[in-house]
Amino acid sequence: MYVIELALKLSPLPVSVQRKELKDAEALYQQVRHCLEQGQPRLLELSCEKVDEKKVTVLVSELLAVQLYEKTAASGGSKRPGFSFEA
Repeated sequence: MYVIELALKLSPLPVSVQRKELKDAEALYQQVRHCLEQGQPRLLELSCEKVDEKKVTVLVSELLAVQLYEKTAASGGSKRPGFSFEA
């Protein structure tokens, strides 16, 4: 399972969606990254793979960052997102 996490301006909590396959997660990551670069479209709608009716729409101008990481059961639920200086 892969997590695509969005950091929003003035929000302490990120918005995240999950994808089962790495290629799907990477495609969504690239889509969000493209939106950040272009500022278009104005709204970005993300949906849940598991529950079709579950959706979230974010204003692209409010996005600060996007990250992609793998969620694993072995490390207590997920790898530590972001970058770490630990070896």
